[in-house]
Amino acid sequence: MPVSPRRSPAAVADSADPFDAEDAAPPAQSAGERDSAERAAPRRAGPKRGADGRLAQPAAAAPDADGAAEGDAAGAAGAKRKKKPAADKPVKTVDKLAKLGLTRSIDLVLHLPMRYEDETTLTPIGELLPGGIAQTEGVVFDNEVAYRPRRQLVVKIQDDDGEHLVLRFLNFYGSQVKQMAVGQRLRVRGDVRGGFFGMEMVHPAVRVVEADAPLPQVLTPVYPSTAGVSQAYLRKAIENAVERTPLPELLPPEIQRDYLKPLDVPTLEQAVRILHHPRVDSDEAALMDGSHPAWTRIKFEELLAQQLSLKRAHEERRTRAAPAMPRRAASDADALTTRLYAALPFTLTGAQARVVDEIANDLTLAHPMQRLLQGDVGSGKTVVAALAATQAIDAGYQAALMAPTEILAEQHARKLRAWLEPLGVTVAWLAGSLKAKEKRAAIEAAALGTAQLVIGTHAIIQDTVEFARLGLVIVDEQHRFGVEQRLALRAKAANAANGARDFQPHQLMMSATPIPRTLAMTYYADLEVSTIDELPPGRTPVLTRLVGDARRDEVIARVREAALTGRQVYWVCPLIEESETLQLQTAVETYETLAAALPELKVGLVHGRLSPADKAAVMEAFTRNEVQLLVATTVIEVGVDVPNASLMVIEHAERFGLAQLHQLRGRVGRGTAASVCVLLYTGPLSLTGRERLKTMRETTDGFEIARRDLEIRGPGEFLGARQSGAAMLRFANLETDGWLIDPAREAATRLIAAYPEVVTQHLARWLGAREQYLKA
Repeated sequence: MPVSPRRSPAAVADSADPFDAEDAAPPAQSAGERDSAERAAPRRAGPKRGADGRLAQPAAAAPDADGAAEGDAAGAAGAKRKKKPAADKPVKTVDKLAKLGLTRSIDLVLHLPMRYEDETTLTPIGELLPGGIAQTEGVVFDNEVAYRPRRQLVVKIQDDDGEHLVLRFLNFYGSQVKQMAVGQRLRVRGDVRGGFFGMEMVHPAVRVVEADAPLPQVLTPVYPSTAGVSQAYLRKAIENAVERTPLPELLPPEIQRDYLKPLDVPTLEQAVRILHHPRVDSDEAALMDGSHPAWTRIKFEELLAQQLSLKRAHEERRTRAAPAMPRRAASDADALTTRLYAALPFTLTGAQARVVDEIANDLTLAHPMQRLLQGDVGSGKTVVAALAATQAIDAGYQAALMAPTEILAEQHARKLRAWLEPLGVTVAWLAGSLKAKEKRAAIEAAALGTAQLVIGTHAIIQDTVEFARLGLVIVDEQHRFGVEQRLALRAKAANAANGARDFQPHQLMMSATPIPRTLAMTYYADLEVSTIDELPPGRTPVLTRLVGDARRDEVIARVREAALTGRQVYWVCPLIEESETLQLQTAVETYETLAAALPELKVGLVHGRLSPADKAAVMEAFTRNEVQLLVATTVIEVGVDVPNASLMVIEHAERFGLAQLHQLRGRVGRGTAASVCVLLYTGPLSLTGRERLKTMRETTDGFEIARRDLEIRGPGEFLGARQSGAAMLRFANLETDGWLIDPAREAATRLIAAYPEVVTQHLARWLGAREQYLKA
């Protein structure tokens, strides 16, 4: 956890002085100041070293109704105030704390610093160096509001050696002018820069102090915060919580002996106190990189809680009722599954056959399947889902397939209808773009049970949609859905199995983004995982080219050549600064440019702002080869299957993540023609951007790409919406702390087997109400 020599903007209020307490609208910082605020500078030893006391937590710092610290200039009046717990704050601040997940005293205790600031020394003004960050002290000898070149408060202080420092405030409150009156002694901390009148600080953190006011003897913590909750209030609330909340050791002696003793870590209470207030002689490097023994204890406890929660969720699911769906023999010619196998124009790969067996065996059990089907782009997950659906339908149940986009859902509907309707299966299509009459018909078919398979988008989970006997839920690209959405679809099965209480359907989640092992062991440890690690025969390897933007004309010529030989082309535009409007503008401009440059080609455009009907019309025209060049945003990232498309150009490829680049590249190479993916980039490339493009050029293996993406971006890219519900790791890092996962898993298994009461207590301490989401 980094030690920072500068307060974050939210920490301006960390003072007994009222002008520092106005954190609801703090003076603005320039971009340069914000950048410099994050630079770490060496701690400078100063001649004035006080006795005990914390600058960051004066006795006067008591919370007001808005979470700011108030106090008079000397901090004496507030010292008499009684400490108030977070629960006594008005609802407004309680709500703000809840945004941080702080609803209980133990939450405050475990709200650990994201970094530290060293406020234990003073640097004489004469020793200040421009470009550094320092803390110094002096008496105000001049205070004026200047109006040129702009309105600003200029305060000049002088230290005991007679050296001067200018404090400049470009945005300030009237109370600040009064508080920094001539004669006041100020302790200031901030970026030092050279000015016309010598050294100066712009918008430093300021405290009014008495002569010889003590310096803190511990590093000052900086906590994750939110708007309206000051660092001063958090520090006070957390200190109170630490003092009044016991942290007994919950783990049995044999677990401590086998797993904690080899780590050589402190008790949990000691670890918490060390991390909230590390002494100035602490190992700063270990605090910065998270390798300090106190951090190791916290990370082990957190990983243990996560493993316990996921394992308990897995065990709990096995006690719930689900419909047993017998697997009919392959020799049964009337079985829907047998008939589908016979009708398919291809043979399953060995990997597909293996995962079909895994899923089929789960469906025969009377407790809910919770299985993740992962496979690389084009590995054939859809047919596996179709075979699972036929087993459910054969057993007299309905199946539902939900996809995140209408393009992907319609792609599934087209394929599954082609496979299943000739076998007598009724497939219903439900999406927001349907006309009211069509939508009513689909909803009625689902409710009556005449629709055996229902395919759609989020429209499936609307309150008006009911199922007669929903037994299998299939969620494609599951990481794009929130926990609540997956729970809502599963709840649609409440009336199935003759209304059996607590009935749950089987659930199959599909992902084209392979999950690295460390993620599978942590965030997905509650799921059974099936992996299709073999591509169907006949898939043409895609050649990936990196091309600088200066060669755009060559790329356009290559597009013309491919289209005139009968092939089709994608041209993908990036998401710019997370702005849908800018993305649309870029796509439209690219479309117009290419249409003008290639008048002999039919150019299409598809983006997120098109109505579902218009989007479907463009995609249908591209599928029928009526459009040779399709300019698109990332709406075509998944699910689009046009075997005749053999060239893809990805514009500004450096702006995409690895997983997304791999998904996009998977849209080509689906036919027999040699396929090429051109990554058109604009330099200069960042180190991360260069590494991503290099990976894309070197491999087409989705699992290797996933591994490298985890190294580059961390787990968020893979988890997606699962973050909203799973027991997310706040402290452990899968890349650097992966060595703790195995001991945490072993300890969790032993605790669940022999100490259920310890499991409950440990989960209550670390997760609280968040554990319920793991059932999704």
